[in-house]
Amino acid sequence: MGAGVIQKETGGKRRRRRGTRARPMAEINVTPFVDVMLVLLIIFMVAAPLMTVGVPVELPKTAAGALPSDAEEPLTVTIAADGRVLIQTTETDIAELVTKLQAIASERASTRVYLRADGAVAYEQVVQVMGALNAGGFSDIGLVTDTGGPDLNADLAGN
Repeated sequence: MGAGVIQKETGGKRRRRRGTRARPMAEINVTPFVDVMLVLLIIFMVAAPLMTVGVPVELPKTAAGALPSDAEEPLTVTIAADGRVLIQTTETDIAELVTKLQAIASERASTRVYLRADGAVAYEQVVQVMGALNAGGFSDIGLVTDTGGPDLNADLAGN
């Protein structure tokens, strides 16, 4: 992966005479560089989908479609089944939630936040966290759900 040396050949023999110096090769071999870049590209293509928030939550199912995605990494607040509140993957006390959210909002360009709540969490706690998100400076709150829930339009048409 470095510069090579071109040697003079004399009459088919590969001997160097005394006093003659080998010239440095003026060409750069980019093949190893391209190989490494392709391997890194494949690694990142495989690893990128695995880098999502990994807090296990049983999301409720709805028939709603997905929200459009932003350019910056979305902020996710999760309410686990046992009542713990997490910002991304960091557990946060509910009393400190507004101050931490205000600090995060001052560094972000977007006011969008995704709220993930386990289906077993009481509605009161979800609304309290939504109020904390709003007080923390995040006015665009997206509720994260799983797809495949009941289609209420089809149920209403049948009645």
